[in-house]
Amino acid sequence: MFFDLPPSVILQCSDILDAGILTAQLTSGGDINQACLLETTRGKFFLKMNTGTAAGRMFATEAKGLQLLAKSGALRVPEVIGLGQNAGHAFLLLEYLEPGYRPPGFWEEFGAALAALHRSSAPRFGLDQDNFIGSLPQSNARHDNWPSFFTSERLQPQVVLALHGQQLITADAQNFERLYKKLPEICPEEPPALIHGDLWSGNFMCDTHGNPVLFDPAVSYSHREMDLAMSRLFGGFDRQFYRSYEEAWPLAPGFGQRLPVYQLYYLLVHVNLFGGSYAGSVRSILQQFV
Repeated sequence: MFFDLPPSVILQCSDILDAGILTAQLTSGGDINQACLLETTRGKFFLKMNTGTAAGRMFATEAKGLQLLAKSGALRVPEVIGLGQNAGHAFLLLEYLEPGYRPPGFWEEFGAALAALHRSSAPRFGLDQDNFIGSLPQSNARHDNWPSFFTSERLQPQVVLALHGQQLITADAQNFERLYKKLPEICPEEPPALIHGDLWSGNFMCDTHGNPVLFDPAVSYSHREMDLAMSRLFGGFDRQFYRSYEEAWPLAPGFGQRLPVYQLYYLLVHVNLFGGSYAGSVRSILQQFV
């Protein structure tokens, strides 16, 4: 069964895999890309496709992000098999990982593994390339300190986008300007940490061996508390996850109070992707701090 996969993409995937494609079945893969499971003469593989003008760059930076996470050795990620563009379709071909059931101790292992990932560091905040969060560009110009990076490469671009889209107003932008000046006293100084960058429940799974697996990253060397703040935005993970993380690498006191500041970035992304229903949450957080 081949849902509506272009023949040229089938041929290119077959060449990359050096295998015959037997079936291609549409599967769940998020809001942005089409995703399908390829059954081949070499086994199963996962294919993501998109026809957008930036799709090729999106998949190229996603592939590099996955490879950077894999290089840390802290958590399992799907192996990147290949990239391509054909018939107006950009695609990313990945190892297919069969989902499994979370065994006892899954959350403890996941929390400790995330702390191990965050131990991967770099001299400066940022990355050697820009990438994407969802379908939005994410700038990663390097900075020597976190408040400067968080202001210039995370919050400001999203605020400008929201203003242009009339999702925020001038008064909101003025409150952000006040917040920027307070960031050095709000956020504790820490070394840059390799983060997943979009760590919510839809971007991890458990494999058949009971191991946590990360995918769909928006990586950078950032403040490690960003991943933890994003993980708590939509209900949070199991409390054993956070307890295990803290045992592996304790957070500076007061994380619960400053957590909403980190969440501003992810809420702004949602404002710009999905509309102004998230703007009220942004304003509520700003009022707490300015």
